[in-house]
Amino acid sequence: MPPDPIASGAPPSGPRATAAVPFGTAVRAWFLISLQTFGGPAGQIAVMQRTLVDEKRWIGQRRFLHALNYCTLLPGPEAQQLATYVGWLLHGTRGGLVAGGLFVLPGVVALLALSAVYVAYGTTTAVTALFTGLAAAVLAIVVQAVIRVARKALDSRALVVLAVLAFAALALFAVPFPVVVALAGVAGWSLGRWRPSALPQEKAADAADGGPAPVVSDDVLHHEAPTTRRTLRVLLVGLGVWAVPVAAVALLTGAGSTLTEQGVFFSGAAVVTFGGAYAVLAYVAQQAVAVYGWLSPGEMVRGLALAETTPGPLVMVVLFVAFLGTHRDPGSLDPWAAAVIAALLVTWVTFVPSFLFVLLGAPYMERLRGNRSLSAALTGITAAVVGVIANLGVYFAVHTLFSRTVDVDQGPLALELPDPTTLRPVPLVIALVAAVLLFRVRWSVLRTLGVCAVLGLAAGLAGLPVG
Repeated sequence: MPPDPIASGAPPSGPRATAAVPFGTAVRAWFLISLQTFGGPAGQIAVMQRTLVDEKRWIGQRRFLHALNYCTLLPGPEAQQLATYVGWLLHGTRGGLVAGGLFVLPGVVALLALSAVYVAYGTTTAVTALFTGLAAAVLAIVVQAVIRVARKALDSRALVVLAVLAFAALALFAVPFPVVVALAGVAGWSLGRWRPSALPQEKAADAADGGPAPVVSDDVLHHEAPTTRRTLRVLLVGLGVWAVPVAAVALLTGAGSTLTEQGVFFSGAAVVTFGGAYAVLAYVAQQAVAVYGWLSPGEMVRGLALAETTPGPLVMVVLFVAFLGTHRDPGSLDPWAAAVIAALLVTWVTFVPSFLFVLLGAPYMERLRGNRSLSAALTGITAAVVGVIANLGVYFAVHTLFSRTVDVDQGPLALELPDPTTLRPVPLVIALVAAVLLFRVRWSVLRTLGVCAVLGLAAGLAGLPVG
């Protein structure tokens, strides 16, 4: 049985935590956090660490890391899921919904407006030049992401091999992304079971972080037990609110409409895209560009650049993809109305599963700490994600730095190689500047994007080729 919080003298969680942290206070805190969530998952998690653990002491370091480990295991944006988990720890289901919802809301509003601006003015020289600068900066940002994840994830030879194999499977043999992730999870689990020495040893979290006792103690279990009744209720409600909008769109616009295709595709993507935002983007880019043709490779890079400049999860780029794809093929609807509906629908089906996974699984995770099999599978997936992000960087580089590519399909190989005669000097120079600013000067992502946008605009106004 879980220890009694009163008898143990530990600060309570669940209903008693609500009294310690008023709900209105928590809502204001989550809103302020949402306005600071720039710079990708690492920056977003750092903001929550500073606010929730270091400053407010609403949650302890061990509990924070436990929640983060579970969210990293899930498909979808781990930072948004972490906010949902902590919100649930503090105020139950309503706390999780508010925390996760506010984490997303500012980014939805900002990227919806930027998508409309891009569709309306994206063909003008000034806007094209601006996006050229942003897209070039994204190359350096993705390289930085590869290095950061690799430093954390690849601390054994076996994991390096997994990362290389994942990259080769995607870049050379066009193996579907979900297959790569599934095989990586099986490989990690197998190593943990039969060759545990090939995996890094777990490092115990330092519970004594020097601060006062947190509101949600590291040692006290949450009050909400993982009962069958609760699980079925959450599952049925979650699946219902997830599926109803897609079904309504299919009935109103037809099963073959772009709106329906996007609703179905992004619903599926939400449950197979393990490994964080960049892993999601690798899969979305592959399908949205090569399979569905909703946008071009260059536009996919520009969409990521826009997502980098707005608060919230980077996976919000799916809103941009949906907006462009449906505006170009609206069916019987007005293009602008169809684009807005598609953007909101895709945002809905992308993030509802994240809420469902957290609210469904969090009570179980509260009672399942340190499971070695789960940890080993997660380790394998995390290693493969390094290869996934590296493949994404190569994909973006080919389509940003070169005007034309050549497909090579020989036997099992499936390559897309750049035509070296079509190298674009302006994006190359801006990408090198971005690399210097990020790696040598150590500027923030947002500041680097601003400088590169100005450089792209200056190149366009000077008459240099930026298109």
